[in-house]
Amino acid sequence: MIEALLALMLVLAVPVILVVVVLKVAVTLLFLPFKILGFVLKLVVGIVGAVLGLLFSGLGLVLAVLALAILAPLLPILLVGLGIWLVVRAARPRAAVQVV
Repeated sequence: MIEALLALMLVLAVPVILVVVVLKVAVTLLFLPFKILGFVLKLVVGIVGAVLGLLFSGLGLVLAVLALAILAPLLPILLVGLGIWLVVRAARPRAAVQVV
């Protein structure tokens, strides 16, 4: 009796399982082009981002070296100007602070 019930359940379950499998395969095949397109776009954006990142980091490094090459000879003049500014500021009388 139990064997007959199990056989009946299997007979009823097989079409349901087949319908579920067919629907799953159909949905997978329906969305497969979008998954492929998403992967390709993600790959292209990643490669372009990496190339632009390297390009702009190199450009930043070149500009930093160029700025250092331009500003390094001006450093003694800057230090003398800073010293003069500090001396003038220290020699100037301060205004009295009035508390209300």
